[in-house]
Amino acid sequence: MKLFLAGLLLWSAVGVQAQAGAAPSQQSPAMVRGGPSSVDAGDYVYISGQGPRGAAGAMPAIFSAQVRQALNNLKSVVEATGLTMDHVVYTTVYLTDINQYGEMNKVYGEFFGKIPPARAVLGVAGLPEPPIEINAVAVRNLSERQAVSPPGYKSDEPFSPGILTHDRLFVSATPGTLPPGDRVVDPQAAQVDLALDRMKAVLEAAGLDLGHMVFVNPYLTTNFPMRVMNQHYASRFEFGNTPARATIEVASLPGGAQIEYTGVAVRDLKDRRAVRPKNMPPSPTASPCVFAGDTLYCSAKSGFIPGANGGVYTSTTAVQLRQTMRNQMDNLEEADMDFCQVVSTNVYLDNMADAPAFDEVYEKYFRGMLPARTTIQQIAPAERTPDKDGHYPDLEQVSLIAVRKDCKH
Repeated sequence: MKLFLAGLLLWSAVGVQAQAGAAPSQQSPAMVRGGPSSVDAGDYVYISGQGPRGAAGAMPAIFSAQVRQALNNLKSVVEATGLTMDHVVYTTVYLTDINQYGEMNKVYGEFFGKIPPARAVLGVAGLPEPPIEINAVAVRNLSERQAVSPPGYKSDEPFSPGILTHDRLFVSATPGTLPPGDRVVDPQAAQVDLALDRMKAVLEAAGLDLGHMVFVNPYLTTNFPMRVMNQHYASRFEFGNTPARATIEVASLPGGAQIEYTGVAVRDLKDRRAVRPKNMPPSPTASPCVFAGDTLYCSAKSGFIPGANGGVYTSTTAVQLRQTMRNQMDNLEEADMDFCQVVSTNVYLDNMADAPAFDEVYEKYFRGMLPARTTIQQIAPAERTPDKDGHYPDLEQVSLIAVRKDCKH
């Protein structure tokens, strides 16, 4: 308990140290190919990643102005849906230089009121338009939108630990940053536990627990052992009934953290249901998809071919993506849904240069309207050579959110 309380106070200061038919809205000033600026999914609006270019295509010369432009782009998209920035419940900020966190924070705080949204900030290797990209989720009904904070939480940071809506809780990134000078037997395991304890504290402040989670993003730096993370993570959830998950390695995290968690929980457990295709065994770490009412959150998938001799057997992004979409199609079909019901995707590329090849395949899977989308390259490119078993590295991953609705064919 002493470690957790000390860590909770440190969490508050991490940023300072770091210095329902879906219909698309208007396009933002600088939208790249691959999806609309936003998709209205009824209770929630999903906003694609917004970059730093203005309406005329020009990019400001200095970083603070680039941040302001990205946020103004976000604001324009939100307002085009008939909402305001007060309706935003969650944002993800991607930076190609995490050392600019403090400068970003100063500008970011100007765009939100007394109850800022939940948030994660990630350092990544590449963006469609460096140095910043911001995506968001907004709730249409403000009547039950409220901030949630654990006991003892104090911070001047422009985000809320959690934002509660009528049916969900959006949880800000909870880092596993240990207190300075703290000595533990296994510091990496302690970081995982501390990050999960912080997430649990936000949930408990909302009257929920980890069993209410429907989707989790573990973000970890490349030197953090996946084995340790998975071992400690699995111990917190019911086997075979874990949240959907996108485990993303990133270039850096605020405050020098090596691991953090963020995610979404459902308020009423009657609205939560895990979905698993019959050809997939139960997992201790991730369900393929989990329902939150009529919204389906699906884990990130790659071009991994399942089965006894499973693996990634091709070195091209386009061919890997076809298998990725096949894997996601299995998930959607098990939920009695289709790609036309997907409202938002997160795309993780090994190299941003592969975006055109990715887009050419990706767009074929959606009939009519594309979902909102955010595309990043989270770490340096991998060596595209096979291992001793002929397996290639993942060159892309896709996570998605779908909402039950009638599709227009």
